[in-house]
Parts: sequence; C-alpha cells; structure tokens
Amino acid sequence: MAKGHTSRHGSMAYYPRKRARSIVARVRTWVNPGVEGLLGFAGYKVGMLHVVKIEDNKNSPFYGQEVVKAATVIETPPLRIVGFRVYEKTFYGLKSIGEVWAPNLSQDIARVFTMPKKENYTEEQLKKIEELIGDIDEVRAIVATQPRLAGIHRKKPEVFEIAVGGGVEKALNFVKENLGKEVTIDQVFQVGQYIDVLAVTKGKGYQGVIKRYGVRELPRWHKHRKGSRRIGSVGPTKPAIMFYTPFPGQMGFHQRTEYNKRILKIGNLMDEERRKEDDINPKGGWPHYGLIKSMYVILEGSVPGPAKRLIKMRFPVRPPDIERESPRITYISTLPWPQS
Repeated sequence: MAKGHTSRHGSMAYYPRKRARSIVARVRTWVNPGVEGLLGFAGYKVGMLHVVKIEDNKNSPFYGQEVVKAATVIETPPLRIVGFRVYEKTFYGLKSIGEVWAPNLSQDIARVFTMPKKENYTEEQLKKIEELIGDIDEVRAIVATQPRLAGIHRKKPEVFEIAVGGGVEKALNFVKENLGKEVTIDQVFQVGQYIDVLAVTKGKGYQGVIKRYGVRELPRWHKHRKGSRRIGSVGPTKPAIMFYTPFPGQMGFHQRTEYNKRILKIGNLMDEERRKEDDINPKGGWPHYGLIKSMYVILEGSVPGPAKRLIKMRFPVRPPDIERESPRITYISTLPWPQS
C-alpha cells in the first residue's frame, strides 16, 4: 500500500518568505459590484470570541438549528476622506494625473506628512481635475483612520487609498461631496454579506525548519549526533542551493488575503441609543487591546494578525453563490448568559 509522506509543509506560492514591506497591507485588486461609494474599509483587530447562531445555510444538515461559530471582532472607527486621486490607464498601468486634498485637515495628519500651507490649494486642484475629466479612468479616495476614537492608545493615523465605485462621474461627485467628511462602515458594508480581509500576519522572527516548515524531527540517537531539529540533507553540491529545500529563516509578518469572511454583526457604541444593546466589551477589557469605544464588526472565522493590527476589508473577489438569510445571533461569549 502506498505510504504518504510530508517531507515539508508550506506552499511554494509564497516566496520569498520575508517580512512585508509595510505593516499596512496593500490592496492590489478592487472589485466593483455596481455600488456607489467606497469599495473597502479598514479597522483594528480586537480579538476573537464565539457566537451561537441559527444556521441559515439551506444545504447544511443543521439548517434551522443553533450552531457555535468562532468569530473575530474588528473595531472600525469612521474613516475621514482627506483627499482623492485620479488615474488614467496607460500601456504601463495606472498613472496618477492629479489629486485634491481637503482643507483644514486634522493636526494628526501632520504626523504622517507635511500639510499644504496655501489657503486656496484645494480650489486650484479641483479646477485642474475638471479640465482632465475626459482622461480620468479611475478615482480613488485618500482616507485616514482615526485611532483616537478606538480603544488603542495611538495618535498617528494610517493614510491610504480606497477605490470608489459607480463610474467616473458618480465617483467624482461622491469624493467632492464627502471631502473632509467621515464615512462609517455601515455606509459601505451590510450585515450578512461576504468580504475579503487583507492584513500582515503575526511576526514570529527567525525560526528553524521544525517550526517554519513542519518537517519531522530526527531521532536523538548517536548516529544523528549533528542535531535532531534539522533536515537530514540540504541537497547536492551543485547546484549550490535547492530553493525547495526547507531552510531556517523569517517566519510570520507576511501579507495575506483571506476570502469570503461573513459579517455577522455591525455594532455602534458611539450611538447612545444603541450602546447598551451593542456593548460586547468583557468586564476586564479585551486582552492586549482595551475597550471598544466606537463602531465594530463581528466576522465569522479568523483574521490574520495580532490585536491592534490594521485590517483592510473589500468587496469579495470571488463571492460564494449561496443564498443566505440574515444572520441571527442568540449568544455572544463575552456577555453573561442568558441573552434575549
């Protein structure tokens, strides 16, 4: 009978296994499902819990019954649109042809870059954009996070781009109307829909082959005197190195994308009327995070990265073709039992 063997684990699709260039994930693809407005959002990972919900997948044998699901909480304070950038398509890809910044930016933005000093800078740039409207192929909003509103003790925001859907004209109107204003997550995503998450994983540092690739540890008897937590052979003399041979090196702090995470709940602790109903903070606070103070989402399943890591969310690239009802949660593990 054939015997399976696992000489090494780890996909060859992720090479080289080195540290990500930035702690903030980079979105390479934006999907426009035909909606107007932002095509993504961002928040800070809080931690994990489990929920008891009614199974709403009609193909499941547990349809209509209570099931326990692991879930991740992400705090999503409102994003502020601090500017926008327009692109045209060229033979070499997208090329930026103009940008506009909002007037009277927050002083926290000065922690990221030097703000323009000209008073009429925004008006001048808007006139230039209107002259180039025939060359514009894509519009992206420049947004800034607001960590002061979250439970983490930070002042410096993250500034990045998010694509805007609805066509060039509608996208331009959207960013002009909302320039300098806040956008909340319930204006972008809805409860029950699927999203993709992008983040940089938890860093592990320099690790050996046993932990990094899961190879089998060698027996600890006298013929293996050179070590046990290593591989038996690194390959032939020539070529000098075999890239598929497991070697020690950097583990973790890699950018990863996970598809189709379902939104189970969107809560708002900034609204006094909903605070009591949506408060999911445990009595002692969230480990390594603190207390949720603004809006949050609960996603089904796990999300890459440690607590406080910035998580980017976007519309799904490959959404599942499954009809699902709106999720019904009967219990959240951070709250006392029973719950109505």
